[in-house]
Amino acid sequence: MSATKSAPATAANDKAIVKDYFNTTGFDRWRRIYGDGEVNKVQRDIREGHQRTVDTVLYWFKSAGAIAGQTVCDAGCGVGSLSIPLAQQGAVVFGSDIAEKMIGEAQERAAALGLTEGLTFEAKELQVIDGSYDTVVCLDVLIHYPDEDVEAMLAHLASLAKSRLILSFAPKAGVYVLLKRIGELFPGPSKTTRAYLHPVREVVAILRRLGWEVRRKEFIGSQFYFSQVIEAVPMVED
Repeated sequence: MSATKSAPATAANDKAIVKDYFNTTGFDRWRRIYGDGEVNKVQRDIREGHQRTVDTVLYWFKSAGAIAGQTVCDAGCGVGSLSIPLAQQGAVVFGSDIAEKMIGEAQERAAALGLTEGLTFEAKELQVIDGSYDTVVCLDVLIHYPDEDVEAMLAHLASLAKSRLILSFAPKAGVYVLLKRIGELFPGPSKTTRAYLHPVREVVAILRRLGWEVRRKEFIGSQFYFSQVIEAVPMVED
């Protein structure tokens, strides 16, 4: 949740900037954060916060019943932090990410664990993911999308999901806006993408317009990581 901009950008080229970042300097940084090696204090805090998000989603899967056999799309899967444990528990998982290097790392991690079935990774932009899945998950990806693009993104994800949609995003609230602005005062090589915060009420309203209602939500926050996790299901018509 700490990526910020170091140079002017437009909504039109945000996607290209994100793709380039996670295939270059961002890849090395986030591979360390999502791994188990030595990291600095800030990176450790982000690692632990992200893992809490992953653990929350895994708990939601378990509490909803058997995971084995469920089809899952992990949109923006990164290095497979969620895809891999879901596949280990028997889910049939398709993980996609905009960055080829992130996908390569996810494939290497899966291979090292002997996961040869039920798990597919592909470098693919979110907007062109297709198929139909029991659950679609998209963790910490909305931070790369400006407000005007969020509804179309969520509409596409919802069109892929048969029974459940799980999202996490950086919520737009006073203290987090302030933290983001402070971060922008100290640009560096690891901060090259825009970071968009989104009001929880707006995301919930978009989901309702799309015919989905929030069933569960949980806020996860630490010193440098903050994320609102939401589970939505199709609205039942009266």
